[in-house]
Order: sequence, then structure tokens, then C-alpha cells
Amino acid sequence: MSEKAQSLPTVGWRECVDLPGLGITNIPAKIDTGARTSSLHGHVIETFERDGRTFVRFSVDWDDIELECEAVQVDRRGITSSNGETQQRYVIKTPVRIGGAEFRAEFSLADRSEMKFPILIGRTALRRRFVVDSGRSWLQSRA
Repeated sequence: MSEKAQSLPTVGWRECVDLPGLGITNIPAKIDTGARTSSLHGHVIETFERDGRTFVRFSVDWDDIELECEAVQVDRRGITSSNGETQQRYVIKTPVRIGGAEFRAEFSLADRSEMKFPILIGRTALRRRFVVDSGRSWLQSRA
């Protein structure tokens, strides 16, 4: 392992994360180095313009969490899901906190209701920030 990698915090294959810009705290996420883009369980309600920028309004409903959120739409792109199907998804960028690290990351909005985790953190968000220990869990999560 390089000296740089040794100084990075280690995450397990699942962690609890916060999305403070959306008011989401302590929600379970799958850490997935096989996925390029991170994904958030959200149902798009509408897009709208404000101050010359396009926003997306979406709902997040998971367990006892029911939130209506807004974020700047940074893109709409084809994302290939785990079943190999390409879907056009809205992409937002928002702060994410894993353990003591906070940074901005892109998330595609997708229906993850059939998935075990409402959030998937992909390798683009992890790169140069964390080392992943795929055999362990909750290394950066609050008890």
C-alpha cells in the first residue's frame, strides 16, 4: 500500500452517511467500488428554474424517513444499472459526510426501493479520499 493510501481513512463495504445539504442524516449506504457514480434513492417530482439554474425537486422515502428535497440539477445522463440496463437519470451534486470527512459528490437519482441500501457510494466519490476494506462494515459510522 502506498504511503498516501496509508494516510487515508478506511471505510467498510457499508457505512452510515449524512447528506447535510438535503437534511439527511445517518442513512445506510453501500460502498461500491464497482460503480462509477453514486446513487440516491429518490423519486423525481419536477424540474424548475430558479435564478437561471435548473433545479430538481424529489422525494426521499426510506424506512421512517420521508423528505422532499431540492438540489441543482448538474446533468441528466445515461447510467448503466447493476442489471445492465441504461437509464436516463437526473444528477445532483451535494455535500456528503462519511465519518469525519465531508466533501461534495454527484448522485444520480434512482428508484432504489428494491435495493437493500438507499444510497450507493461509487468510486468517483471515494477516489483519493478513502481506502475500502470490503470485508468490514461500519468503520466510519456512529454507533
